[in-house]
Amino acid sequence: MKRVAALVAVLAVLGVTTWLVWPSAGEARGRDQRITVVDGPADDQRVELDTTFFPPAGGGKAPAVLVAHGFGGSKQSVRQQAARLAQDGYAVLTWSARGFGRSTGEIALNSPDYEVKDVKQLVDWLAKRPEVQLDAAGDPRVGITGGSYGGAIALMTAAFDQRIDAIVPQITWADLADALFPDAAAGGSATGSGAQATIGQGAADGVFKRMWAGIFFGQGVSLDTFAAQSRREAAAPLTVEQARCGRFLPAICDVYQQVAEDGRATPEAVALLRRSSPVTVAGRIKAPTLLLQGQRDSLFPLSHADANAKAIAAAGTPVSLAWFDGGHDGGNGEADWLYDQSSAWFARHLKGEAGPAVSAFTVTRDGGRDPGTRQRIRLHPEAGSYPGLAGTDTTTVQLAGPEQNVINPPGGAPASISTVPGVGGLLSGQGGAGVSIDMPGQSAAFESAPLTAPLQLTGSPTVKIKVSGKGRATLFAKLYDVADAAQPPTLPAGLVAPFRVTIPEGAGSAEATVTLPAVDHQFAVGHRLRLVVTTTDMGFATPAEPAAFGVSLASPALAVPTVRALAAPPTGVAWWVWAMPLAAVLLAALLLATGRTSGRGGSLRRTPAPPAPPHPATEPPRTPTKAPSPAEAASEPGVDGERVADGREVPLEIVGLTKAYRNGERAVDGLSFRVEQGQVLGLLGPNGAGKTTTMRMMMGLIRPDDGEIRIFGDPVTPGAPVLSRLGSFVEGPGFLPHLSGRDNIELYWAATGRPAADAHFEEALEIAGLGKALERAVRTYSQGMRQRLAIAQAMLGLPDLLVLDEPTNGLDPPQIREMREVLKRYARDGRTVIVSSHMLAEVEQTCSHVVVMHRGRLVSTGPVSRLLSSAAGNGHGGPRLEDVFLDLIGDRS
Repeated sequence: MKRVAALVAVLAVLGVTTWLVWPSAGEARGRDQRITVVDGPADDQRVELDTTFFPPAGGGKAPAVLVAHGFGGSKQSVRQQAARLAQDGYAVLTWSARGFGRSTGEIALNSPDYEVKDVKQLVDWLAKRPEVQLDAAGDPRVGITGGSYGGAIALMTAAFDQRIDAIVPQITWADLADALFPDAAAGGSATGSGAQATIGQGAADGVFKRMWAGIFFGQGVSLDTFAAQSRREAAAPLTVEQARCGRFLPAICDVYQQVAEDGRATPEAVALLRRSSPVTVAGRIKAPTLLLQGQRDSLFPLSHADANAKAIAAAGTPVSLAWFDGGHDGGNGEADWLYDQSSAWFARHLKGEAGPAVSAFTVTRDGGRDPGTRQRIRLHPEAGSYPGLAGTDTTTVQLAGPEQNVINPPGGAPASISTVPGVGGLLSGQGGAGVSIDMPGQSAAFESAPLTAPLQLTGSPTVKIKVSGKGRATLFAKLYDVADAAQPPTLPAGLVAPFRVTIPEGAGSAEATVTLPAVDHQFAVGHRLRLVVTTTDMGFATPAEPAAFGVSLASPALAVPTVRALAAPPTGVAWWVWAMPLAAVLLAALLLATGRTSGRGGSLRRTPAPPAPPHPATEPPRTPTKAPSPAEAASEPGVDGERVADGREVPLEIVGLTKAYRNGERAVDGLSFRVEQGQVLGLLGPNGAGKTTTMRMMMGLIRPDDGEIRIFGDPVTPGAPVLSRLGSFVEGPGFLPHLSGRDNIELYWAATGRPAADAHFEEALEIAGLGKALERAVRTYSQGMRQRLAIAQAMLGLPDLLVLDEPTNGLDPPQIREMREVLKRYARDGRTVIVSSHMLAEVEQTCSHVVVMHRGRLVSTGPVSRLLSSAAGNGHGGPRLEDVFLDLIGDRS
């Protein structure tokens, strides 16, 4: 029963992670109304749908847009999107689908007999509204948009109702059976010593995505309970049937009974899921279709948009496709850009406007940072036609490696990790590099030589694998980007390709052509491609029986698709990871895999911060210090002149720190300085000074070549326990946009496995000062609110040392002033803050002390007041920190 509830719960995730990634808008006046519809195979079921109608802001008649919500949501989930469309001159209707919110009926998975019939009757209702524009045939001009579960109903309705004039489905599925039971070797050839091996034919023999069945509802919470919690209401006790099925049709639960026993698809389950699969009816769609699919999506990867696009285009219907930075696993979401694309699509196909056309194929790529604003740049190269996942060209990369023996452990545990479904965005960065662990003895690796030229992968690579042994092997293939020993390998988007190979009796081996996940990723010069094949993956169900196999390359050729028409992105974009200590990342992944909720006990408890030292302003002036030698640094007092006898409570001490690039150039060169309790220290330096490298070593993410870092007296190494006293935030906030600010913070902390009592939620959130906005979805937040939420996340557990990279990025002056007070309040209780920033005027007002770096070396350190007073004594008059900084680095013109 628990497995049934978990399998049913996977569909709840479709909506919990559903979002229409549109900017928030001013509130429009909607009119609530209950609309009665009739559905069911025999049209004998009456359902009341809870709806809201938004008239066009300009009055008169206008095209209509239906906005569909995701699974687990309701019409309230899409209210802001609807209001924005109404302001743009559309008549908009939102509704809670049958079984959701305050609508009656039971959930039938967007079935043609149920939900599709309901939406067709909503179109009938719109046709009678005086605000809705009709065409020559008397039909309403109408479009549909929605994400995930809502995206699927847009596709399904367009297939069954020719009155639909345009659709914009987002992050949705093509084949629901394939989404839950994928097989990356389906349809491929297989041979075994002259015999034909049996390869799983798609979902019928696919590998079950187990983690998606419980990432948010691991305890089997029903939709009724979840809906009540989302409204902050007390949930009524569940009946046995509710606990088993929630608000699903009983027939769906019955079909899942057998599936849940062993995680294998039955013919009945596949047939049921395919009845709700757009790809099976996409040939009927005549409405121009814009497919928006996220590049970070382990539930509905890019291959689903590819299948929908091909099926719709085959019928002669106009279709465009965009791969954006987002998906069910998080990402930026690109709210403004996606709205522009959707708006242009509806304007052209509903209003008949001749504005700029949406390109046939667009991909979001990382363009680095703007050197002035330091904001992330996103490029959108376009192609005039969609090439498919095979690309327009193929580059062959030769892999090498011997046959390797791998085992499937009893019970499939411990399992390797590709990503943590649904929360990968919290454990990774904007570059798509997330949590990935390949368990020893369970994985085989094959690697290329270093690349001599950049390689832009756009699509699905393919490789031919040979598996030796007996019986059937369940395997997982993934392709890493390997830079050097200083950086962990990157698994683009955290995606993996599951596949099964059955070795014929007496054959000894079988070969399979494996299609790897579709991604858009550039491999830089000098990087290597690493193919890893594992026997387990935390996100999937694997056989409980122990087994051993030999894995080798049937062919060394890895076929890498490229798209010639897409402009290549700039090279040299720095790799980065979410600023969480590596130990916490590994612990979070393992805890999620095993369902543990408690932490490591006393080893993770923080030492209370002692009283703050005297404020620097009370100290006598002192000339700014030049960089000391390592020996001097070890014996000299900290930058505020206060010496701690045993060094145990010095928050940060760096001695002789050195880190060189692969070409021998030193990014950090003999750096030494010390930071005391109660300080807000600014780490300053021009681009290339070594600030970011220093911060990475400080957080245990990379190892120094020489020198030492001590936090509260303990040496820093990757995974060191003392890192639990450090909170950090680098490169920009990454949150799940469909969740509230509070839910994001709570989920992040739960992933660490530590007790909730240790989080000090209220203290951290009070310091951030977000107020009632904590209960709103993060997608509605301004940039400043996201930044403050990210700072609050770094403050969870009230770490004694807080390390922040550009915390005021993108903030307006009032928000910067608020952030300044946040940091000062945090340090006021004796904690320590280190801030890396290029905004020197703000550092001058925020920081008590500074460390100035140039070309990897320390050029000055001291209290801000002393730096300024010393400069004034040198004839500057009333100097600014910027003047002092430019003098120190020798860049005054």
